[in-house]
Amino acid sequence: MSTIRIEAATDAPWNDVEHTLTGGGDGASCSCQWFMITRKEFDACSSDAKRQLLRRELKDADIPPALIAYVDDVAAAWARVGPRPAQPALARSRIVRASDEPIEDADVWAITCFVVRREHRGRGLAAALTTAAVDHAAEHGARVVEAYPIDTEQRKVSSNELFHGSVQLFSAAGFREIAHPTDSRVVMALDVNRRRRAP
Repeated sequence: MSTIRIEAATDAPWNDVEHTLTGGGDGASCSCQWFMITRKEFDACSSDAKRQLLRRELKDADIPPALIAYVDDVAAAWARVGPRPAQPALARSRIVRASDEPIEDADVWAITCFVVRREHRGRGLAAALTTAAVDHAAEHGARVVEAYPIDTEQRKVSSNELFHGSVQLFSAAGFREIAHPTDSRVVMALDVNRRRRAP
């Protein structure tokens, strides 16, 4: 039986970060910068430039902005989680603006991106990362953790589009629906304090 463990991306060797992000989907070309820079900057940046932005971010981070899931000591999946103000492009998203929370509130964290290597899909890594991301946010003072997943019951999507996660994934982790700003996108939230009080 495989062993899964979760580590802060800041503690991982850079080779593991690259391995995690290059196993399928848009991770290799995006390097998890979609929510970090403007759309104009994103479009102008080469894949290599985005990799360097991520490498610098991880090197300089006081609080890890992402987590990596390992399967039998092999880097297999990634999730970005952090305060919403630390992910600047969220403020320009009409999906995120449907939230009840003020966009500048640093106590509100967001899980915004998943990458799971093709050979490790279907093993529950996104679920494990979601639980670990909520714990990580709570340990660093989050009051609320949000997500902006896709409602796969409303629209069939490709695996690439599922980098947001699915409604089912976050429902299983205890998140509740806050808003449904489009047919297929949902704002979901988990009250960290309420989670701590649960038996």
